Amino acid sequence: MYMVKVSAMFRRFLADECGQDLIEYGLLASIIGIAGYLVLPLIGPKMDAAFRNWGTQTYNIWVPNDPVP
Repeated sequence: MYMVKVSAMFRRFLADECGQDLIEYGLLASIIGIAGYLVLPLIGPKMDAAFRNWGTQTYNIWVPNDPVP
């Protein structure tokens, strides 16, 4: 009798879809977090070099006016 109740409870547990969306969102967030953790160190130095180069080029464009005597 006890095994019948346990097997029925187990079947009901497998068929229940309550909270399925939360689990899916949690898995998706963890996958995005892990991907970011793995990818950002690889592209970080490249982004730093690109922004530094852009800043240097921007500063080199600006030429101050001659002082007025």
